[in-house]
Amino acid sequence: MKQCIENPNDVDWASFWAEKLSTKIDKDWDKAAAGFYRRTKKDDYNDALFSKLKLDENDTVLDVGCGEGSITVPLSRKVKKVIGIDSSPKMLEYLEKRAKDENANNIETVLKPIEEIKYSEIGDADVVVCSRSLNGIVPIEDVLAELNRIANKYVFITVFGPENKKIEKDFDRELGIKTEDFPDYNYFFNILFNMGIYANVERFDLNNYRKYDSVEEAMDNGKFRLDLYSDEEKEKLKAYLERILTYDPETEKYYNVKDKADWILVWWKK
Repeated sequence: MKQCIENPNDVDWASFWAEKLSTKIDKDWDKAAAGFYRRTKKDDYNDALFSKLKLDENDTVLDVGCGEGSITVPLSRKVKKVIGIDSSPKMLEYLEKRAKDENANNIETVLKPIEEIKYSEIGDADVVVCSRSLNGIVPIEDVLAELNRIANKYVFITVFGPENKKIEKDFDRELGIKTEDFPDYNYFFNILFNMGIYANVERFDLNNYRKYDSVEEAMDNGKFRLDLYSDEEKEKLKAYLERILTYDPETEKYYNVKDKADWILVWWKK
């Protein structure tokens, strides 16, 4: 017999979110840091994000899950100060290297898991940016409450769209394994709604598909969980990519038009 819910607002969306992530296997971000730093390049995701951010040159911005600084350093050129928070020492090392190389002197780094961010430790920031960093966070309601308290002006968050990781999911189906299952963005919106935060939701119009110099580069692009694959599965992945990727002799690149990012921007004004 189906349970009847009289008020949809009584649904515990945070519990559904946590249930979706109950089998999540955490990535070793220290090991992944070098690859992220090496692969980082300006793409239409950055353009789409920065076109939506509302920033003032006197703002202090908290960049949550900043990684190796692909968003942090460009942010630093637009505002007074950026505080980058990440749980990976290696990621922060690469961020600091990037900042030094690009003469970005207004960046402060904090080594801390996102789950442990507290207003009492961070204090106020004008704008909070969480770029591609909250999809795997289990105590999501607690984290959102702290981020909302920290922000004086705006909070901007990007989460997976419905078409993200398309070719990765197709490959996992060929292997007969369950794809890493993240909660859909509607969970996120409803969690905020139940918290009394009435957010704006926009889907980025990203057109650029990824291009690679080789099949090996397509394998090692950070999207496939190579750390979880056996040697046999890695060989199958290589054969899969050789089959689905097209080689463009003019650009000398490999590509698949389905291989592009899909991100949802969720933001609100304080």
